Amino acid sequence: MFVNGVLAAARTRMVTLTDSAALLEAAKLLGEPGTDLVVVCGSDGLLAGVVTSSNVVEQMGRCQGCGCTTAAAFVMTRDVVVCHPGDPLDEVWSRMKARGLKNLPVLDEARRPLGVLNARDVLQALLLEVENEETLLRDYVMNTGYR
Repeated sequence: MFVNGVLAAARTRMVTLTDSAALLEAAKLLGEPGTDLVVVCGSDGLLAGVVTSSNVVEQMGRCQGCGCTTAAAFVMTRDVVVCHPGDPLDEVWSRMKARGLKNLPVLDEARRPLGVLNARDVLQALLLEVENEETLLRDYVMNTGYR
């Protein structure tokens, strides 16, 4: 199974900001239920980085809270682990597990964001694939459905 198979769910999770947006705007977006990662795009619409709650909290401590006028681009993570629609889900899961990541941006070939893939989506898809294989193997061994 490939990332394409869970792209619909990843699209619903995508939240973006421009790199000139204020960090407070990213904080507001991260406060919404189900939003763990904000994708930051440059003026060209391409991925520039990501902002997480950790980035916001760290910077707010330096700024003395809500008076912070820092741009999201100043605190975003630039070295982003990403995936593409054609990537196998088992490889994506290995990358996520190795780095301890809960979310990954999904990008097209030009580095435009398509969605945010969540570890839960990956694991559910992989589990479904294994369950389907198990059913097929059981039917094969028991000679069910074959003539």
